[in-house]
Amino acid sequence: MPSIRETLAKTKVITFDCYGTLIDWWVGLRKSFQSIFASADTQQIDELVDAYVDTEADIEGQVYRPYRDVVTEAVERLAQRFNLAIPSGKAKLLAQMLPHWTPFPDTNEALKRLKERFQLGVLSNIDRDLFAETTKHFEVTFDFVITAQDVQSYKPAMGHFERLIDQHASPDIVLHVAQSLYHDGVPTGKLGIPYVWINRYDGTNDLSVVPLALYPDLKSLADAACSD
Repeated sequence: MPSIRETLAKTKVITFDCYGTLIDWWVGLRKSFQSIFASADTQQIDELVDAYVDTEADIEGQVYRPYRDVVTEAVERLAQRFNLAIPSGKAKLLAQMLPHWTPFPDTNEALKRLKERFQLGVLSNIDRDLFAETTKHFEVTFDFVITAQDVQSYKPAMGHFERLIDQHASPDIVLHVAQSLYHDGVPTGKLGIPYVWINRYDGTNDLSVVPLALYPDLKSLADAACSD
């Protein structure tokens, strides 16, 4: 496997997952659940967040439906599982709150530095309109965006990455950057796309995914990519 420095030397396009990599997914989801499940205590909120990951992935692995519908069903499933009531009108609140989730503190400065040297793209499990609302938090304009709505499937399915290769960049000039080993590390490995793991939440790698490099945040990647 080439080194990160060797790969960066030939990279022209860097793509990112959005929620969890650029946007603080964990904080945003916790705040959303606190609004939806007002009766839940801190421990229950933590349990809901942990359970949400697998619940969402299960729904996304079924026949494609808009992300708004995915997150609404996930909320309803969690309410039933944890025996929590959803107040009237709040079942769809997660999708409504998602565009208000904010970037990590280092995101915008790192993106601005990377934008000076590379084309930047986003590959996200999201609806177009929800991502369009999220863009108000970014201080750069991405060169392209590929959403689940565009490819009618959710990562770790191959749709996003096949669209990336077909329309934007071949694997030898692209670097994909993401927090999720499951959603991004697995498919990039299958397609031979170099993958950098941004381990935002201090997770452990229990999958057969071998990242090209691991960084704790986006600033560290920008430091490596933009050093002369």
